[in-house]
Amino acid sequence: MSTRRAVDFEYAIKKDVRNNPIVREIDEERQQQLWRTAGISAVLVIVVLFSAWQTLELVLHGYEVQRLEHDRASEEEINRHLRLEIETLRSPKRIEEMAIKDLKLIAPDREQAIVIERVTPAAPPGKSIVALGSSQGEPGLRRSVASR
Repeated sequence: MSTRRAVDFEYAIKKDVRNNPIVREIDEERQQQLWRTAGISAVLVIVVLFSAWQTLELVLHGYEVQRLEHDRASEEEINRHLRLEIETLRSPKRIEEMAIKDLKLIAPDREQAIVIERVTPAAPPGKSIVALGSSQGEPGLRRSVASR
């Protein structure tokens, strides 16, 4: 019996089966299910990517707003310092000290000092007539009503 087994084993190994003439058919239902699954997966991936993109943009805009607020605060601080420096430089006491020390000026006597007052212009009357010049050189008149 052992020779029989050896022959069967040898036959099983040497047996060559040709499957070339067998043609597999494409299963249409399985193919449709594959395309449907791929389409749904693509839509889900696009939705997830869009959601992640929106979240990323929201975070980036938050950082941008925070940076701009910080820049604005620092610019306001610089503006405050510059206004303080302008007011310091405009102070009459400082200007007087510079005139006396650097420019060697002296303060005038009471008789030499002239005080100039600023005069505010008076408001125009309610109804007035104003002369206008025309292109031919003839003066024209126009009635003007001032609004109050």
